[in-house]
Amino acid sequence: QVQLVESGGGSVQPGGSLRLSCAASGSIYSINVMGWYRQAPGKQRELVAAITSGGRTNYADSVKGRFTISRDNAKNTVYLQMNSLKPEDTAVYYCNADIVPVDYRITHFSYWGQGTQVTVSS
Repeated sequence: QVQLVESGGGSVQPGGSLRLSCAASGSIYSINVMGWYRQAPGKQRELVAAITSGGRTNYADSVKGRFTISRDNAKNTVYLQMNSLKPEDTAVYYCNADIVPVDYRITHFSYWGQGTQVTVSS
């Protein structure tokens, strides 16, 4: 079975930094897009950043210039470097990956990490 395990969340002061990691494991044939979403209390889940297998990236306007998404394909891991954090960045951050499983290679599925809390407050 495929699973995504996240780490790196925590509490920081405004202007601080955190780096989130998400490692995919299991019977994986290939991984297409990987990304990070976040959901604040009372709000819908939103895309924060995404990265293709070839390294092309996309960011929400609210995090451009502050967050950097990257991936290590050899480790099936995606990272989110978050700098200049703001209180409005406070949310649960979820890793997402579009994965082709070994046992059914003609299709693909969207997998989610367990979520990790990021809190930015003074």
